[in-house]
Amino acid sequence: MKSRLTLLFWVWACTFIFAQKEKYYNVVAEQGDGIFSLLRKQGLDPAKHYGEFLELNSDKIKKGSALKLGEKYKIPYADDSFKKTGVMVAAVKDEEQPIFDKELAQMSLKSEKLKDAVYYLIAENTTEQDEVFVKDITERLAAELMIHGAKVYVMGEEVSKGFVADSLSTESPMGDYIKAINKRYIQNTGKYQRVLVIRAENITGRDNMDVAVYHYNKSTQGQRFAQNIQSVFKEKSISNKSFEEASLIFEDKNSLYLARNILPAISLLTMENASNPSDNKISLRSNKKEFANLISSGIMNDYVDLEFEN
Repeated sequence: MKSRLTLLFWVWACTFIFAQKEKYYNVVAEQGDGIFSLLRKQGLDPAKHYGEFLELNSDKIKKGSALKLGEKYKIPYADDSFKKTGVMVAAVKDEEQPIFDKELAQMSLKSEKLKDAVYYLIAENTTEQDEVFVKDITERLAAELMIHGAKVYVMGEEVSKGFVADSLSTESPMGDYIKAINKRYIQNTGKYQRVLVIRAENITGRDNMDVAVYHYNKSTQGQRFAQNIQSVFKEKSISNKSFEEASLIFEDKNSLYLARNILPAISLLTMENASNPSDNKISLRSNKKEFANLISSGIMNDYVDLEFEN
């Protein structure tokens, strides 16, 4: 009986110690850090986690909120941290890491409009110059969605490059990508989930762009998602060029393969220099910040409209 009690005690003690360790991690205070700035740099909302920080570091807080340079402070693990709501996925190894690091200090939650929304962003490019442009657009878009409460997954570079591979088997990088998204889709069952592929082709970053939005013809959700993004471009496009309503559907084999094998609804946004204008495309000046804001507006409209209907 005594040995059984001793065993139970050690099980409880180990569980308690493990739980205590899992509550926080340590961060060293740098020059100029206060509680608010330290929490922001870790992707946390200071107003929400201020009290918890004080409890974890009660023995080290002196004179209100002053922190000591070089001192280690306990930061609470939190599901609403931007480190967890914005994740870069390396699909081949199925590993995750935060999208942002130093940028976290400048980010703050603006609203919870997208609280139960999950987005998967995939950047495609054909040239090195396109890669820089589309990566910037994707990260700006991710940040805009995150500060309104969304969970955002950005697929890693090895997956993006896998899009242009000739092989479409489940053993290809694209197969890893499909498995990574479907796994997370199941983990987030019950939430609003959408995939957006952002494809750039020969973007100079100086001239106007032709932008088109496509969907899979067998997905009403994907079509609606695409049309909401398309409508924002139509309403707010800098160009005065006439725009006819178009229902553009996937035609290339890569997009079709994705649409047929992933669980969330998917849409495709393409960008190219406006050298060959088309009635099915919207001409937009290539301002990265403005462009990302337009996409996020369309995405939020789709979510809000669906919530309103429900």
